[in-house]
Amino acid sequence: MELLFVVLISATIGLVVRGLVRGRDTYGMALLPAVSTAAAAIVWVALLWLGWRFDGTWIWVVSLVVGGLSALVLGLRIPSARRAADTALYASLAGSKA
Repeated sequence: MELLFVVLISATIGLVVRGLVRGRDTYGMALLPAVSTAAAAIVWVALLWLGWRFDGTWIWVVSLVVGGLSALVLGLRIPSARRAADTALYASLAGSKA
């Protein structure tokens, strides 16, 4: 049951991060929430396997922070990489037609 809460909270964190980061037009609406959710769920399960208790504070903090940070890092890196790739593709297409 707690994993469901972690997934829902981390998806919401991913949506908030998407709203705060510039360059939203370079990736889809669900990318950052999905990345945040996947990262938080993986960390949650890994910490449970390591013996952390599901009702402890730190498992929640670590899982949600990792999920939010993964969405933030991806949201900051994608726009510049996408624009560079689009520019290179445009240059290659324009060069082949001339």
